[in-house]
This record gives sequence, C-alpha cells and structure tokens, in this order.
Amino acid sequence: VILCILVLDLLIYWQHRIFHMIEPFWRIHRMHHTDTAFDFTTALRFHPIEIFISILIKAVAIVLLGAPAFAVIAFEIILNGSAMFNHGNIKIPPVVDRLLRCIIVTPDMHRIHHSIDPKEHNMNYGFFLSVWDRIFGSYLNQPRQPQTTMPIGLEVFNQDSEARIDRLITQPFRKGTISQ
Repeated sequence: VILCILVLDLLIYWQHRIFHMIEPFWRIHRMHHTDTAFDFTTALRFHPIEIFISILIKAVAIVLLGAPAFAVIAFEIILNGSAMFNHGNIKIPPVVDRLLRCIIVTPDMHRIHHSIDPKEHNMNYGFFLSVWDRIFGSYLNQPRQPQTTMPIGLEVFNQDSEARIDRLITQPFRKGTISQ
C-alpha cells in the first residue's frame, strides 16, 4: 500500500511537471494558474480535459501496478486532502513550515508555484511529498518577493471577466503564453 502511494505520488509529480513543459498540456493546465486568489478553491480549479487526462493516467498506473483498492482510495484521500491543504490560505509558523517541508508540501512552498513569475511557477510541482522536487531539482525554497506581496496568477487571463465559466472552459483554445 505504501509503495503504491509513493509511486502514484511520483506519477502526479511528473504529470504536473509535464503539464507545465509541453504546450498543449500547459494550455489545459494554465486555467489552474489563472486564479489570482490563492486559496483552497484553487485546488478545485482544473479544466475538465485535464481532469479526464489525469483520470486516464492514474487508471493506467493503477492497472500496471496492480494496486489494491485500499491503496487507491488512500492515495486519493491523501492527494485531495493535501491539495486542499497546500492551496489553503493557511499561515504556518516559519519554524514549523521548515520542518514540514522536509516531508510534505506546505502552503508557502506551493504558493511559490503559483507566482506570476515563470521562474517560480515552474518549480515546486509536488502535491503531497516534497521529496520529488528536491530529487529532481525543481525545489525552490523562497520566492524573490515576500510571500505576502508576491503576485499570484499569470500575466494572461487575469482579468475578472476571465473567471466566468465560459471563459475558463474556452481558455485552452485561446491565445496565451507557454509556461516557460
């Protein structure tokens, strides 16, 4: 069960990273990054196409792993719980944050990933375990600006009108920038 959870978490790390690196995937994923108010609702802001692709990727991995149902359910609970936690507007004391970051992704660590600066939003891809970012060289400890003033979102699709459902759904098919 633990091995399945680790492998699935690693898979989600690489899926997330690839969705930033390859233009068609980025066009689908960037909807998640256009949210200028970083809070737990950001954890739910994914394009339906991305959700479908993610389900397919996980389903193939689960079959290939032969993962037991309990491991899959446990992983989904951990993944969704950690997504809500690390997108949460939670202020953790710096000492506690530093300790937690050794193991899990914290809100401050993941907030950097939502910075408007591509050099920052192309870092800290992990959702649950922070170890993958450290192993694969995508860990960034602190943003250039203080967390409290760091701009969140993207330079495109950041107007209030872009938060309408019709604009969000059509976003992958409209012009914008690549992540890098």
